[in-house]
Amino acid sequence: MSHPYRRLRDRAFWSRSVAGVAPAAIDPVGRFDLRIGPGDRVATAGSCFAQHIARHLDRAGFTHHVTEPAHPILARRVARERQYGLFSARYGNIYTARQLHQLVARAYGRFRPAEDVWIEADGRVLDPFRPTIEPGGFASEAEMRADRRQHLAAVRGMLETLDVLVFTLGLTECWHAAADGAVFPVCPGVSGGTFDRSRHRFHNLSVAEVAADLRAVVTDLAAVNPRAQVVLTVSPVPLVATARPDAHVLSATAYSKAVLRVAAEEAAQLPRVHYFPAYEIVTGPHARYFAPDLRSVTEAGVAHVMRLFLKHAARPEAAPGAGAPDAAPARAAEPGRGSGTRPVAAPASLADDGEALVAVMCDEERLARP
Repeated sequence: MSHPYRRLRDRAFWSRSVAGVAPAAIDPVGRFDLRIGPGDRVATAGSCFAQHIARHLDRAGFTHHVTEPAHPILARRVARERQYGLFSARYGNIYTARQLHQLVARAYGRFRPAEDVWIEADGRVLDPFRPTIEPGGFASEAEMRADRRQHLAAVRGMLETLDVLVFTLGLTECWHAAADGAVFPVCPGVSGGTFDRSRHRFHNLSVAEVAADLRAVVTDLAAVNPRAQVVLTVSPVPLVATARPDAHVLSATAYSKAVLRVAAEEAAQLPRVHYFPAYEIVTGPHARYFAPDLRSVTEAGVAHVMRLFLKHAARPEAAPGAGAPDAAPARAAEPGRGSGTRPVAAPASLADDGEALVAVMCDEERLARP
């Protein structure tokens, strides 16, 4: 007897490609058409997990495209505190596709949020859409607005000159302004601002909404950079907390990641858009890639993701280290000093079980603070 399954490759069968394979050797990447070389400018944005991608690209000899570098006189520690080089521009964590969509619209003057400055009780001034990028806040509103103009110019420069944008989807839950829907990276009152139930609304994005935001980003990017490619990943990191009154955080996490995964699959049907299964590599039943807190991804897990990314995406002429197994913690790099320079890596530490961890900047972590 004959049937279609008899002609399928091993990767189509659980017993041959998951259960029957050593965990570190599992490769769930299907079709992946993107190819990059060391000279290609790869921009990063997204949740905390996206910082790992930038760091490993640098270590493998590829170009992390940074258009908002630290001034050369800044010490490495100071540059990192101000989030220079963590992503391609100093936008901090972009947890949702809606945040990214609105950032692009703000960069080109198509969206001007009504609530665009937070002045704290002690006089410190914060940018509501980047509340943690300047420790201690700005000295004045004029200083904040000048920095924002420079930042949005850097975002435009990034979009117009990148070859590949890697965006890591992190959350569906978000807080936005009731007046115009402007999405904040974290709930007002957590990292600054004052929470007001009459002005701030909680929203849990649906598959349709996330997919629509991703399509809008791809369309906007193609308008200013027709050759640009996009790689979508889903962060494997669970929610710190859920604002849903009807849900346990475990169920809320499962919902959020399912929505993001489906929306990413839909968006990957668009031209020049690719999905890479970082989520599956870290969270599959084969994996043991979480630290004792069951949230932090160990360096071994990150290395597995990046080893496979470079294996499938790197051109033959790529750097010698591309795709090589490497689970060692990263050495801190110098702050970026110009377009195409590399990110500042976080210092390494060790988890209780001996698995190497590398710290990342994560605005969401503040939700769990007393």
